[in-house]
Amino acid sequence: MTATEVVRNDAESRYEIREGETLLGFAAYQSTPELVVFTHTEVFPGSEGQGVGGALVRAALDDVRAQELRALPVCPFVQAYLQRHPEYADLDYRAPRSTATD
Repeated sequence: MTATEVVRNDAESRYEIREGETLLGFAAYQSTPELVVFTHTEVFPGSEGQGVGGALVRAALDDVRAQELRALPVCPFVQAYLQRHPEYADLDYRAPRSTATD
């Protein structure tokens, strides 16, 4: 497999994972000023089982973090990814924010 790239397509309200010009899958979202709601993730036949979905969601969550937003995973795939990857737990809108101070 050649290098893949994940891009945020604001016109379509989705993150897309591509290999060259070929669309391998997408993660649809809706956004508000404080969060990104992930509504559906789809990896197209022929790309399933190759880590494409995980790479897509990881890049999307990295972008959410870079925007200093939080994520609300309505999509079961994104929800499962968050549960398996505690390094993204701080982005989960359903989790209470820490009130700890120094």
